[in-house]
Amino acid sequence: MARRTDPFSVDITPELILRAYCAGIFPMAEDAGDDDLFWVSPEQRGIIPLDGFHASRSLRKAMRKSGWDIRVDSDFDAVIEGCATVGEDRDNTWINGTIRAVYGELFRRGIAHTVEVWDGEMLVGGLYGLAIGAAFFGESMFHRRTDASKMAITHLVERLKAGGFQLLDTQFLTPHLASLGGIEIERADYEDRLRHAITLPADWTAWDRQP
Repeated sequence: MARRTDPFSVDITPELILRAYCAGIFPMAEDAGDDDLFWVSPEQRGIIPLDGFHASRSLRKAMRKSGWDIRVDSDFDAVIEGCATVGEDRDNTWINGTIRAVYGELFRRGIAHTVEVWDGEMLVGGLYGLAIGAAFFGESMFHRRTDASKMAITHLVERLKAGGFQLLDTQFLTPHLASLGGIEIERADYEDRLRHAITLPADWTAWDRQP
């Protein structure tokens, strides 16, 4: 169960979004065609403990044999379009025009990030989220090929570990995330972890400088 407010009409700015995340709250829309947003604070918060992430042997093998490339921050618009597209992995979407605009601005400011899985020049999966201090807030993911989103989140976890991140927030827990080591924690526990993580430094680009 999640605590949520009624839809609100205040201007949604990047600054407002950042304050909300630091307070343990995030925005959603009822669907892509709804201009309104509402704040959500789940009583049971989904996270993936970075030391508890589990990528199966078959997934690791598939990553080595696929020939797909992992890229970061190269095409935010394509990733959010993939996440907002109704398909076999979702029958609706909460990503509306307001969400696209404000997270696009956060991307331009270097706060929102993407992990992308490419087969040649075709984007086959990916995810996006926000980095604040040593916390990463996963927003949405998608796949167009089997295991593509799992590959994206596997790279995300390795990148976060390399950069000294402490918290990977998934908002809710799905069977897909649970299979990778995701768990649910109480809101109060999450807020304690959040307050600590956002005060710590972390480096999204540390992975890129590894030998």
